[in-house]
Amino acid sequence: MKTKRQIQKEATRKIILNAAYQMYANEGFSATTNQIAKAANVSHGTIFVHFPTVDNLIICLLERFGSEINEHLHLLSEKDESLETFLAAHINVLICYEDFYKRLISEINSLPQEAKYVFINIQSVVSFHLNQVIEREKEKMAIKEIPMHIIFNSWLGLIHYYLTNNYLFTAGSVLTDHKDELILNYIKLIRK
Repeated sequence: MKTKRQIQKEATRKIILNAAYQMYANEGFSATTNQIAKAANVSHGTIFVHFPTVDNLIICLLERFGSEINEHLHLLSEKDESLETFLAAHINVLICYEDFYKRLISEINSLPQEAKYVFINIQSVVSFHLNQVIEREKEKMAIKEIPMHIIFNSWLGLIHYYLTNNYLFTAGSVLTDHKDELILNYIKLIRK
């Protein structure tokens, strides 16, 4: 059983991570730990009790983000869910973190190498689960003979294009406003 101290420590860590998501989403990855501490309503030193370095904070944040994506997509890929259901689930989890993810894809090259590896791992997990769904569709002869890396990169490319150019499409959430259109047209590209 956890002690009160352990429970409090976990709660503080979660508050810091939530504040970091918001700060990085709003200000970019140049947001300072002072800004994050203020948003989390904790002392600046408290950040470093939980995260020894800024790089560690970013990596923990990305790992948590990756776990959420994996959690949402894993069950769908294991079940006999449709491709449409899987793609919608992927977009839905990205909608929850849309501003953060938009910053992440636009600023990934400025992040530390280990953070880039975590980002690559996140994309690999999505690719793995998508591949499971695509393989079932191929067994039904419903998908064109396209290499998996093209299928996956086309899906990500479409999402990333809309996110990085959202001002062209909407004043609000581009993924919410164009979710059905993205899924429908992507499936038209790869289905027989």
